[in-house]
Amino acid sequence: MLCSWRGKLRFVLATVAFVVLLTWLYLFAGSLESGRSFLVPPCFRDQPSPHLQQESLKERLRTVEEENHKLRVQLGQVQGRGADGSSVSQPWPASAEDGEGTEQKRRNRSDCVKQRAVEKCELIHVAIVCAGHNTSRDVVTLVKSILFHRKNPLHFHLITDSVAHEILQTLFQSWMVPSLSISFYNAEDLKTEVSWIPNKHYSGIYGLMKLTLARALPSDLSRVIVLDTDITFATDIAELWAVFQKFTDKQVIGLVENQSDWYLGNLWKNHKPWPALGRGFNTGVILLLLDKLRRIGWEQLWRLTAERELMSMLSTSLADQDIFNAVIKQMPSLVYQLPCYWNVQLSDHTRSEICYTEVSDLKVIHWNSPSKLHVKNKHVELFRNLYLTFLEYDGNLLRRELFGCPSPAQPESLKLQQALEALDEDDECYDLRRERVAAHRIHLWFLQCDTYIPTTDGADVTLVAQLSMDRLQMLEAICKHWEGPISLALYMSDAEAQQFLRYAEASEVLQNRKNIGYHVVYKEGQFYPVNLLRNVALSHVATPYVFLTDIDFLPMYGLYEYLRKSILQQDMAAKKRALIVPAFETLRYRLTFPKSKAELLSMLDMGTLYTFRYHVWMKGHAPTDYDKWRTMTEPYRVEWAADFEPYVVVGRDCPKYDQRFVGFGWNKVSHIMELDAQEYELVVLPDAFMIHMPHAPSFDISKFRSSPTYRHCLKTLKEEFHQDMSRWYGSAALKYLTAEKNL
Repeated sequence: MLCSWRGKLRFVLATVAFVVLLTWLYLFAGSLESGRSFLVPPCFRDQPSPHLQQESLKERLRTVEEENHKLRVQLGQVQGRGADGSSVSQPWPASAEDGEGTEQKRRNRSDCVKQRAVEKCELIHVAIVCAGHNTSRDVVTLVKSILFHRKNPLHFHLITDSVAHEILQTLFQSWMVPSLSISFYNAEDLKTEVSWIPNKHYSGIYGLMKLTLARALPSDLSRVIVLDTDITFATDIAELWAVFQKFTDKQVIGLVENQSDWYLGNLWKNHKPWPALGRGFNTGVILLLLDKLRRIGWEQLWRLTAERELMSMLSTSLADQDIFNAVIKQMPSLVYQLPCYWNVQLSDHTRSEICYTEVSDLKVIHWNSPSKLHVKNKHVELFRNLYLTFLEYDGNLLRRELFGCPSPAQPESLKLQQALEALDEDDECYDLRRERVAAHRIHLWFLQCDTYIPTTDGADVTLVAQLSMDRLQMLEAICKHWEGPISLALYMSDAEAQQFLRYAEASEVLQNRKNIGYHVVYKEGQFYPVNLLRNVALSHVATPYVFLTDIDFLPMYGLYEYLRKSILQQDMAAKKRALIVPAFETLRYRLTFPKSKAELLSMLDMGTLYTFRYHVWMKGHAPTDYDKWRTMTEPYRVEWAADFEPYVVVGRDCPKYDQRFVGFGWNKVSHIMELDAQEYELVVLPDAFMIHMPHAPSFDISKFRSSPTYRHCLKTLKEEFHQDMSRWYGSAALKYLTAEKNL
């Protein structure tokens, strides 16, 4: 048997060598006889230039080399090995691109009709269906991968629910990427189009909405690339856009073959999938010729097909993909089969492995299941690393201009440019002033947060704070002390945001809390934008009242309910009042937290606790009058004083924080001053308290203490704030300037 097999192999190799040699002799003789190169395609035979002859010869040699490579692959498969020595079970089938006629016709077409490249500034349109918090995060990673490689202007068409709309609208407005346009379409308007289709897929009703794009998108939009949110690009999307030019007159949909065995119906006993052509097609990446779809009556076509199949199938298992495949099954001429590397579906199936064996062909990764990051696949590390690269990539680096491609400036970009031009670069405080107008990307509702249901008494209150990565350990403790709603602004890099996500997902305490709004503000610049962060957290509160605090304070047990009662008792719906929660501190990292005011007073007397900043900055909280608080049982009013910065409960319509103050110094002082200027009464609560927990000093306070320029510039900003107060509030603001001079 072994000798017979080797003999057959020698015969095949000899035959291949003989055919190649005979072909070469024939071509060479033809060129001598006619006096010109026979290798020039028919369309160039009337233009006998030496340059064309040389280029055509090179092209033909490349074709012969490709054919030899294919023969080697086939010979290797006869022996059970791939051309590169790897195991192969079966060859990958020819794509539709190779199936349009004979190989010779394909060669002639590629020789005569050179593929037109995408124009330099041609606008590329991309449509994505996105709903909810999690898919909004996925979209960001997809967009990063596209922006990283792109060389063309882009227009994203986003079909979103209300949650994703708010998140992505804020994100793209604050991202300010040049040559990028965004259009939003309300998914609610499309639900009736597909809600009649029973769907078992985890994507729910939104997984069916790609069927409606020919109707939902603008009528003058002729073509679009449609992407799932769990896609990562490894190449310029313009390459995919150029594939539209390969469609025949009848082809209107471009798809990659499905790389799982789902549509073969052999995954388990009695498995009955929807009808499909062969293995079917995956709809994670779709090219749609919208104008042609409209002309052939796509809307009616997919509806009739779905209605007919649902009579026996009862529901879809893979959402829109089932219906696309059922339509293609009955009308195969509609589809252009994309090469598999345009939608590599990571799986344990051999067919997908054959597709991505050669890394050079990798163009699009599709994590087409929530569990694919954890799939047991020998190649998964390659794909995971590419995905994680964009997941944690600094999005600020993608704000680069596309030179030579003019695009209308966005209003936010114009405003930023004007603000920057107004600054004097020779000003010694330029760095601090520039931070006030820095453009920070903002990702609202980074994690799932349940829709707020208002309380019947209208006295609900949200704890508002901000933090960076070094204060993350405080979150669980605060959740144990405060059961009410929380709004947090987190100042993080892209990589830190992913670390926070993993931390939150691993925390049982945080997972059990669905009333916390996490809003990520991405790092930009050299100073901590503390008041910007506070304003972001404050602006996304649903309750009528807010408790303005800092993340390194632990509220007393039961403070949430106590504040709700105090809001009603103080009639804050009718009166402008700021309720002060007295602040204390400990120098001990381990503290038995007091359960009552009596316990706290005992700890004060023993020296375990101190009034906040008693030994560093007495003026900040002295007007609270701690001596009076020790014995009071009723709320009492106090007067504003210079440098007063208590933690307060106010209505959510209170003044915003002044964002000129960044880093350390005067960020809360200026806010309390403006509350007083707007005639808020300052009322101290007698049975409320909060305790500051010790931690290492921040980078900004270290700069303040070590830099005379920093301190000088902070003083300058304070003076300018006083001038603005006088302009905003007139003569009533003179007392603030007088109080400052009397210090």
